[in-house]
Amino acid sequence: MNKKAGILGVGSYLPKKVVNNSYFEKILDTNDEWIKTRTGISERKIADANESTSDLSAKAALKAMECANLQASEIDLIIVATATPDMAFPSTACLVQEKIGAVNACAFDISAACSGFVYGLTIAKQFIETNCYKNILVIGAEVLSRVLDYSDRGTSILFGDGAGAVVIGKVNDGGILSTYLGADGRGKDFLNIPAGGSRLPASKSTVEDNLHTIKMAGNDVYKFAVRIMGDASIKAIEMAGLDTNDIDYLIPHQANIRIIEASAKRLKLSMDKVYVNLHKCGNMSAASIPVAMDEAYRSSKIKKDDNVVLVGFGGGLTWGASVIKWSI
Repeated sequence: MNKKAGILGVGSYLPKKVVNNSYFEKILDTNDEWIKTRTGISERKIADANESTSDLSAKAALKAMECANLQASEIDLIIVATATPDMAFPSTACLVQEKIGAVNACAFDISAACSGFVYGLTIAKQFIETNCYKNILVIGAEVLSRVLDYSDRGTSILFGDGAGAVVIGKVNDGGILSTYLGADGRGKDFLNIPAGGSRLPASKSTVEDNLHTIKMAGNDVYKFAVRIMGDASIKAIEMAGLDTNDIDYLIPHQANIRIIEASAKRLKLSMDKVYVNLHKCGNMSAASIPVAMDEAYRSSKIKKDDNVVLVGFGGGLTWGASVIKWSI
């Protein structure tokens, strides 16, 4: 019987600096109660001026490798999912490779916004189960604080910085039972950073107009997210040959508490079976799911042989869900 790809180790890193809601009360027409009621967020972690996405990624990766009892030389491939790379090129994954000393690994980035980690997990699964590679690092990492318009109440209050990582390899029991990915480019204008690429390269006007910062059509994104988080989860569960009664735990993308609650209701799970760190981390885009997964594992919320659903959505529009039988 062929072994499945599964998680060998998990790790995460959050910056030390904390920005709570009182900061936004000073610069925007908002208050702590308004933010918490509408989003569920109380604070978020913000990278220091000298910390980049690759720095956060490397720290999370080292923790995941320690959990998996692997040396850097045993890593074959590094995949970094991020919307905030250190630079256009080289890839953040190449920078991580150098930082952790993974001299035998190839490396590349993927861009699927908040769905990026599940996309990366899906790619790694194929490489492991076709025997191309043995040990793969999948990292979701963001420094979103660098791409926020702090005059925009609709976006600046939502996002934080962080990184989460997993090592994927073959496991004797359990593993990644299914993954389901999707995209709809018709929603490209709902959530994006307009400038900085080949369409609108950096110029005086793009900087003055704040076009290098996150723009979001909040109501459109919310309606999409409430629907797709449930739909994608159900699809992944069906692909795994299970039903909602078989699911032990949900680790959703941490975007909005109302979206998370709607997802739990769709899966018939009580909120004590859902990991939430939104209140202390905000929305960390591609880092949200792996950071939450690491915290859930280390706090014994999830345990060996649990059926765990991961689900996220993001700019693109993109979405992804996975069912994992926990193997560590």
